Amino acid sequence: MKKIVGIIAFLFALVVGGVYLFAQERQPVRATWLWNPWLFVKDEDRVFSFLQEKQVSDVYVQIDEEIPIDTYRQFVRRATEKGIRVYALDGAPNWIESGEGMERLFQWLTKYESVAEKNEKFFGVHLDVEPYLHAWWETNQNGAIASYQTVLRRAREFAKERSLRFEVDMPFWFDKVQYGNGNLAEWVIANTDGVTMMAYRDQARDVINIVKKEMQIAKKYGKQIVVGVETGRVDEGDDVSFFEEDETYMNEQLAIVQKRYARTKSFAGIAVHHMEQWMSRNEQNE
Repeated sequence: MKKIVGIIAFLFALVVGGVYLFAQERQPVRATWLWNPWLFVKDEDRVFSFLQEKQVSDVYVQIDEEIPIDTYRQFVRRATEKGIRVYALDGAPNWIESGEGMERLFQWLTKYESVAEKNEKFFGVHLDVEPYLHAWWETNQNGAIASYQTVLRRAREFAKERSLRFEVDMPFWFDKVQYGNGNLAEWVIANTDGVTMMAYRDQARDVINIVKKEMQIAKKYGKQIVVGVETGRVDEGDDVSFFEEDETYMNEQLAIVQKRYARTKSFAGIAVHHMEQWMSRNEQNE
């Protein structure tokens, strides 16, 4: 009898534990881009106070070679202690001209890893290349796409060699870009570990609609999408950014997006672009 009770208790613990782990795995991402790392050089406590207030789980941090490696080590260590995952962020349109910019990033990461302790390791690499901002996109789009793909392939190899997750930013309209017989959005999703979509709209229904196709593609490849929104001033139109709306409205819209995709395995969470602007909005409101 005791043996049966023991087996039942074991199975119950296994089921409960499995449900708990699943719940942990399904915790939605709340990410942001920290393009100006001098913010934490100047006032690290202020940066962490904001990250924790906004319950940020993932932060993409720009790599600036003028900032000492030890400063990054301290930031990543503190983030890790607070349960925040840190990605090394970099990229520029001119990276498609050669692999030099991308290689410099990974050379820096090699130096960093040679001195970093286990709790100071980056969780991954996050690239923002945006090849469509390069002149080649207008004069030779197929060539620009091919160069972009080469950069991402090589970067993924470098990341894998260092056991780093490899993610990129991608605009929502890449699903309309064809190259040969392929679709660029599908290629990017298939050849990365994760994508943050720049789904820059200020209404939930619009955000939901423009990421539908990518959610389906991600499901096909067993990948996940982080849905990114904008808070800065932009020139593309009033409906692109939450710049003119308050945070309460933004959070209401993001909650609708999150609820819509909560049961979609290819949905990872939300990212807010970008931290410095996001902080400024909050401080002005206060």
